[in-house]
Amino acid sequence: MAQLTIDRRDNIGIIRFSNPPYGYMDGETESELDAALTAVEGDPEIRAVIFTGAEKSVFIRHYDVSALYERSKAMADRGLKFDPARPVPESTIHKCYRRIEGMSKPFIAAINGTAMGGGFELALACDIRIVKDGPYDLGLPEVNLGILPGAGGTQRLTRLVGKAKALELMLLGRTVTPREAVDLGLASVCVDGDVLDKAMEVASLLASRSSRAVGHIKDLIQGIDDRPVEEGFARERTLFCDLMVDERGLEEMGKMAARERDIKDPALAKFKTN
Repeated sequence: MAQLTIDRRDNIGIIRFSNPPYGYMDGETESELDAALTAVEGDPEIRAVIFTGAEKSVFIRHYDVSALYERSKAMADRGLKFDPARPVPESTIHKCYRRIEGMSKPFIAAINGTAMGGGFELALACDIRIVKDGPYDLGLPEVNLGILPGAGGTQRLTRLVGKAKALELMLLGRTVTPREAVDLGLASVCVDGDVLDKAMEVASLLASRSSRAVGHIKDLIQGIDDRPVEEGFARERTLFCDLMVDERGLEEMGKMAARERDIKDPALAKFKTN
C-alpha cells in the first residue's frame, strides 16, 4: 500500500503520509518521497507544496528503528569502520531533503502530531513549519538510542536555533511541545484547530506571489551557508535585476507607479501567524 499520496487543490500540492499502525518512516517512504518530489517538481500548475500526516496525531513518528537495527547489524557483521575522512555517500533520504531545500517551489510542513527523528528532519528541510497544539513530541532524541540524527538534523536544527540550544536538545535527547517549537523559532505558528487549514492559508498566499520571485528568494536564503558573503550579495543584485525585467515584476511595479496598488498585500490584513 502506498505511504504517500498527492492531492492538488488549485495551485497547491498536498503530500500526505500514512504508514499505520505506528506511522514510521522506512525505505519505502524514501522511494515514494523521491517519486512525489519528481511529480510536484514536474507539475507547472503546483506553486506551493504542503507535507502533512494522514493519520490522527502523527506527522511522521520517526524512522523505523527495527529497520535501522537490521542495517546496523549487517554493517557490524561485515566489520565496517567509518571515518569522516572518507564521507559516506548520500542515500535517497539525504537527496530528497536537499531537493526540498533546492527546489524553487516553497514547502510547508503542516505538523499535525508527533514528529521525531527522520520525520522531524523532513520538517526541518521545509521552508515553513506550522504545528498543531497538543501533547505531541517534536525533535531529535536519537542520542537516547546511542546514535545521532543522520539525515541532516544536526546541521539544520543548529542553523535554526543556534549552537547552545541545539546542543542542549540533541545531547539530552529532549523533545519539545508544539508551543515550545514556536518559542524556539522552529515553527511559525501553533494552531488549535486544523493545521492543514492554516497551511492552506499560507500556501495560497505563497501561490499568489510571483513564482520567479519566490524561487529567487528561496535560492538566496537556503543557499546562504554555502556561499561567501560577497558572492551572496552579488547573487542578490543579479537576481534582483532579473526580477526587475520579469513580466510579473513589471506589471506589479507598474500598478504601484500608477497608484493602483500599494507595496503591502491587502490579503495579509487578516493574516496572523499567532
